[in-house]
Amino acid sequence: MIRLIFDFVPTCLRVALVENEELIEFNIEHASMRGIVGNIYKGRVEKVIDTMHCAFVNIGLERNGFLYTGESLVEDNKLTEERKVKSKKLKNGDIIMCQVIKDQFGTKGPRLTTDISIPGSYIVLLPNSEFVGISRKIESFERKQFLLDYVKENKPKGMGIIIRSSCNNVDVEDILNEMKKLQELWSQIEREYSFSPEKKLIFEESDLLKRIIRDTLYENVDEFIVNNENMVGLLEDEGINKDKIKYYDGQESIFAHYGISAQIEDLASNKVALSNGGYLIIDKTEALTVIDVNTGKFVGSKNLEQTVYEANKEAAKEIAKTLRKRNLSGIIVIDFIDMEEENHKKQIVEYLKEQLKKDNVKTSSVEMTTLGLVELTRKKSRLPVDSFLLDSPKKRQFSIEYLVFKLRDKMISYAMRNSAYNYMVVKVNQEMMDAILETGYVSKEYSGILKDKKIFICVDNTISRGESDIQFYLSEKDIPTNLIELK
Repeated sequence: MIRLIFDFVPTCLRVALVENEELIEFNIEHASMRGIVGNIYKGRVEKVIDTMHCAFVNIGLERNGFLYTGESLVEDNKLTEERKVKSKKLKNGDIIMCQVIKDQFGTKGPRLTTDISIPGSYIVLLPNSEFVGISRKIESFERKQFLLDYVKENKPKGMGIIIRSSCNNVDVEDILNEMKKLQELWSQIEREYSFSPEKKLIFEESDLLKRIIRDTLYENVDEFIVNNENMVGLLEDEGINKDKIKYYDGQESIFAHYGISAQIEDLASNKVALSNGGYLIIDKTEALTVIDVNTGKFVGSKNLEQTVYEANKEAAKEIAKTLRKRNLSGIIVIDFIDMEEENHKKQIVEYLKEQLKKDNVKTSSVEMTTLGLVELTRKKSRLPVDSFLLDSPKKRQFSIEYLVFKLRDKMISYAMRNSAYNYMVVKVNQEMMDAILETGYVSKEYSGILKDKKIFICVDNTISRGESDIQFYLSEKDIPTNLIELK
């Protein structure tokens, strides 16, 4: 059973992809802080550095975007002539159309490209290229060849197409209809670009809900579970079969009900337990992420070499899952337990590659070095999960934002155990009070049993960060004065 579970509050949407009750992916998006990956801008080139084949482009944000002019999504001979001329003659002051391919991280501005791509459910349109490619996940040679021939014959002149894995079992008429739809969207983008001033957003990528649906619509999802009635209609508008949509209106928080809350919290730990008694240690630096494999309590049943091989195989499976769940990206270095036999080393690398194929984010360069370390790169675009869970990966301290979500779950749990009481008073320190009011995550309207209670909060700075004191009352006259009521 594969489920997509949506936890909605007016200011935030959290989405969990769950397979057989195990968390596979977790995403979060704030209504006021949407990522910019996929957005298209009319930018102004501020500085070109020829020796580094790069340029810095002002797209109207706090930091200039970084454009590497020496790379392209496709081979140079597959680019249109207009695209070749623009890329080779870039100079200060030029006005260009560019797309964000990587969010800004820390002090680094967003990464840009002039190879515009417009994704759909079945295909990706490449307006500036004549390249035609197909997903490696479509394994049938006959199906691949059929789709390639069909797309080449029907694609817009002068444009390219990438065929997504969702085309594996879809009717070609659906592909053609989407091709026309994306072509119309590109025409709108061109018109917007021609009339817009410089440093202007001209196309905004879809929100988290639509992106998730677009990227998982044909990934055999059995149920789409939401805790907001309006989202039922939104899912139907996106083409989801209404029989697959389930509206959850229980009193318990939706993630707690489906056993997701604890699994999300585990993503904040730098230690990952393996089913065989071993464990992984994850250390993040600015340049790369290191994953160390340890046998722990696993002792195996045969000789040492076989025990190590089995431990590494189990670790490889969990590492592939961990990269996806935590959205770890960039350079990943894995220190497997030392193996003597070359055949075992090759088998572990091949097994890791197989497990990584389940990930929708591209990984490459999966190789073992002469020192016995496995190196790989995973495409970096959006922020890792720990940017939501933690204040800092080094301190490993829960973020105040995540602590507010934990407080909401605690309030719901307490309210269920004290259902006879109509009034709740929550005491927290000042930092938590500010976060509760600022984020709006503790919204009565979308918090199950809390809808039917009057809730008051107050500051008590003797209470530690992230902790709370919750009390219940039968009558409003018993409640202390000068409290703030939550709406």
